[in-house]
Amino acid sequence: MVNGAGKRDVHVAPPRYRRAALLRSSSRGARRATASHSTPTRHRHGGDMLPLISPQRPGAARLRAIANAGATASATARPAVILPGLGNNTGDYARLAAGLRDDHGLPAAVVARVTRPDWLRNAAGLADASYWRGTLRPRPVLDWYLKRVDDAVSEAREQCAPGGKISLIGHSAGGWLARVYMAEFDASDISLLLTLGTPHLPPPKGVPGVIDQTRGLLNYVEKNCAPAVYTPELRYVCIAGRYIQGAPLLGNSAAASDEILAVDTPSEGGEAVIMSSNDKSTPSSVTWRARFVGQGYKQVCGRADVWGDGVVPEMAAHLEGALNISFDGVYHSPVGSDDEQRPWYGSPAILKQWVHHLLT
Repeated sequence: MVNGAGKRDVHVAPPRYRRAALLRSSSRGARRATASHSTPTRHRHGGDMLPLISPQRPGAARLRAIANAGATASATARPAVILPGLGNNTGDYARLAAGLRDDHGLPAAVVARVTRPDWLRNAAGLADASYWRGTLRPRPVLDWYLKRVDDAVSEAREQCAPGGKISLIGHSAGGWLARVYMAEFDASDISLLLTLGTPHLPPPKGVPGVIDQTRGLLNYVEKNCAPAVYTPELRYVCIAGRYIQGAPLLGNSAAASDEILAVDTPSEGGEAVIMSSNDKSTPSSVTWRARFVGQGYKQVCGRADVWGDGVVPEMAAHLEGALNISFDGVYHSPVGSDDEQRPWYGSPAILKQWVHHLLT
């Protein structure tokens, strides 16, 4: 459903619903459905005819109301900290940060200071026996990254009003590293963790040809970090992309369909349900590119013939207990993206569809 400001209202299923429908959202022409046991009601975005109203000069009372509404929106917008993904640097997120500040009114959007060579520090884990056993822990190997995040959080806090809150935006590995940060550092003033294409789940064990690329880090996160929640005090929003469907290296891949997927709803919170009316992720004949991408997906979730953003499978980017959303046609990384033909999560048209989580 689209409100008067052109934004979609997102419905969260109450706890009594043990099942919810998980649908997809497109960067263009999105429709919304409400989670319930009944057939979802769909509303076409941009399809409603608005009545023509003669322009009138607003009265003083209306001008005051508009001014007060703007002040309220500015007061509720929280500073945000952006956590770069593996191999990315601070500059990769400059446009996203600028858009959050300049176009959407965030008081601050601070990107943790990371360079590409910084990631070579992770090679220190090779000297740890737990790396070879597949039981690696985030600390001390990733202490350098967590310190950069803490510095960025401190900078964002300087832009907070007394008692104010901040948001964390984690891209790719930055999403699960945000969970580690929240477990190890002071997270009392963090009210939102929003992840973009984050591989939250460890790969399944015992699948032939699958090797845990994190060497146990995601197993540690799953066992030791707080589970996702969606409450007034703290909200987890996990966004996945459906840019390309993978395929097995050999044989044929089953064609994807536009069916509604039933998923378990946790006892607290629920699942967002959003559907595409203009699905850009239409399956086609299997290509070598799909087979190549499928091998990457398989290392993350144990399957090759699934949808994902080109790097992270959709099914691995969602967390039980979080508000889970998928976007059709969205690519994984700002590097190699194109706002028109291959938008990533932070492209302006896509940002408009999730930025409201940072403003309320």
